[in-house]
Amino acid sequence: MAISYKGLWKTLIDQDINKTQLKEQAGVSANVIAKLGKDQPVSMESLIKIGEALNVDIGDIVSIKSQNRK
Repeated sequence: MAISYKGLWKTLIDQDINKTQLKEQAGVSANVIAKLGKDQPVSMESLIKIGEALNVDIGDIVSIKSQNRK
């Protein structure tokens, strides 16, 4: 299975927020932002902080894709 944060990037565009602003507003590290950019797993705590900062549900920013589906 693969993780996708396409919903996060769409939300940032919709809310006119860049990655640096997200890092500051959510209180997450640059390492977390870098992992998100590479579709790597991050902690649930980080996802909650980001969801709260953007006022969205976690399901709006992250999805899990099966390797069998394309």
